[in-house]
Amino acid sequence: MALVRWEPFREIDTLQRQMNRLFDELLPITREAPDGIAFVPPAEMEETADAIHLRLEIPGIDPKDLNVEVSAEAVSISGERKSETKTEEKGVTRTEFRYGKFQRVIPLSTRIQNDKVQAEYKDGILKLTLPKAEEEKSKVVKVNLG
Repeated sequence: MALVRWEPFREIDTLQRQMNRLFDELLPITREAPDGIAFVPPAEMEETADAIHLRLEIPGIDPKDLNVEVSAEAVSISGERKSETKTEEKGVTRTEFRYGKFQRVIPLSTRIQNDKVQAEYKDGILKLTLPKAEEEKSKVVKVNLG
């Protein structure tokens, strides 16, 4: 068996390439964002016997800039966070906020009555109440144990 010299910096370089590949796969890419990363609003979903309750965190966006479309199987939320450019004395502006268009499509586990959806947008939180379709509420499935 041949001896191989250990090079710690090669290991660090390999780890960095693997981490970059992981983040490239996890984050959606868009051509419109200056750094290539799209804004994706975080969401929470809770299912009860009668409805699905969906909450999305979308701070700093005017409700008129939001577009919510609901089908029987999915919810699509899109919009645009508009930037307000400010110049300072020395001509340097620094921002860490993300601006631009975004879209998120959330598939639903059960069919809903998309004509009876209730929405509320307050303090940067969009709350959707998605009532289940009647056939989904009373649906009973026999489980075969053998």
